[in-house]
Amino acid sequence: MDVFFIGVDVGTGSVRAALVSSQGKIIKVSVKNIQTWNPQKDFYEQSSDDIWNSCITCIKEVVRGINPETIKGIGFDATCSLVALDKKGNPLSVSPSGNHEQNIILWMDHRASKEADKINALNSPILRYVGGKISLEMETPKLLWLKTNMKRECWDNAGLFFDLPDFLTWKATGCESRSLCSLVCKWTYEANNDVNPGWHGDYFKEIGLGDLVDDNYSKIGSKVCPPGSSVGNGLSENVGFTLGLRTGTPVGTSLIDAHAGGLGLFGCSADGISADFHTRLGLICGTSTCHMAVSHAPIFTPGVWGPYYSAMIPGMWLNEGGQSATGKLLDHIIESHPAYVSIKTKIGDMHVQQYLGDVLLKLAKEKKVDYIDFLTDCVHIWPDFHGNRSPVADSTLRGAICGLSLSADEENLAIVYLAAVQAVSYGTRHILEALSRSGHNSVSSILICGGLSKNPLFVQTQADVVNLPVVYPDEKESVLLGSAILGACAADYFRDISDAIRSMGGRGTVINPNSRTIGYHNKKYKVFLQMLDDQLKYREIMY
Repeated sequence: MDVFFIGVDVGTGSVRAALVSSQGKIIKVSVKNIQTWNPQKDFYEQSSDDIWNSCITCIKEVVRGINPETIKGIGFDATCSLVALDKKGNPLSVSPSGNHEQNIILWMDHRASKEADKINALNSPILRYVGGKISLEMETPKLLWLKTNMKRECWDNAGLFFDLPDFLTWKATGCESRSLCSLVCKWTYEANNDVNPGWHGDYFKEIGLGDLVDDNYSKIGSKVCPPGSSVGNGLSENVGFTLGLRTGTPVGTSLIDAHAGGLGLFGCSADGISADFHTRLGLICGTSTCHMAVSHAPIFTPGVWGPYYSAMIPGMWLNEGGQSATGKLLDHIIESHPAYVSIKTKIGDMHVQQYLGDVLLKLAKEKKVDYIDFLTDCVHIWPDFHGNRSPVADSTLRGAICGLSLSADEENLAIVYLAAVQAVSYGTRHILEALSRSGHNSVSSILICGGLSKNPLFVQTQADVVNLPVVYPDEKESVLLGSAILGACAADYFRDISDAIRSMGGRGTVINPNSRTIGYHNKKYKVFLQMLDDQLKYREIMY
């Protein structure tokens, strides 16, 4: 009898579910878009009901016609967004609008800048595990914002706060347990301290959230489980009936979406590439990009989140770098250009980035340059249009473009787009160099997944800029695979998560760097770093 697992991934813009074989082969995928509200600058909100109903729709679609007895486990991942529920478990508004549908503060929401600054000014020892500075994308600044700005409407009425991945397992099982991944990475929970593990009440009291300590941290989680462990008694009767699945089907403790991508990536094998987890840097590329590196001992890297103990692979320490806008940046660069509308009109179903890639090849031929990389010698971009997550860790940084002309045709758009792709890749190099200086000096390959990994130009540019081979998995949906691995672990189908990663990870294709562009990218990387220095100097002049 065939054996299957279900992986559910909630990204920034959609819910996806997949039916996955025990060998890691994705059999069927269903996708449903979800709604985001942007009521004012830097505010991004979603609905937990909308997301859960979308999960139900997608799961039902992928299990249609499948014998429920063959589905052995379910895993969930999601963005690290904050869900607020009232004392009856109903959605509770986090929005100035007061609309209870808007009960999620999305990960990319930047409303809590003052609260993050306040927390960082206190220099709590716990912050050493988040690169020395807490990010306004994490949950305690957002919780502090809710208490400061919506005490009567939200804070006083709150019954439960969840990270979105844990909300999904609660909806599936009725169990309020939390994932070690979410709490360690986004909530300042400490997993590695043998003397004083868990929540740190002094930290919450110091920053003004002391009431979360009450009743053994019941609002934010008193039972914490490692990723992949079975949640409660599995799928609840009501949810099982709705999905057409067996009551009690094991549900795996969740992961943040990027970490699920890491789980799906790190077991991928390729000829000539070391299989040791600590030699690999995982890039999970979508709206934003996360850079995952693991080690056997803790490595503290300024401006890079972590080290987090057992947050992704049990027994290993995780460092997580990232860029707040990558796919979203490229979309913005393209869609805000005057040539975009005319291009979309004429290319039909062809993806605009594919079209721009063809334009670049044509331009390179016309200008008689050996590689399209060289077309951006006069155009340089600092890509932090939504602030810098790593390694500068400054949400107030902004993007910059140097070398603009009066040209507004599609050739100009293609060159600016290429410069943006390169800039995002220089961001990867910036993060990797910071990791290497701190002790992550054994990285010999990059593994890549997510939407941008389907763009050959993006993948090749990453390889060229960092001068390392990039492994592109044959199974393209690493995040969904990672979620399915959680379900397999909950079902005890494999010995442990490491065994599951290697058994379901599959194989990949190696993209090697082009040695003839290294010198060019070294020069552009110097400009990249200079653009950071210049922006900081401009700030000094103005303030």
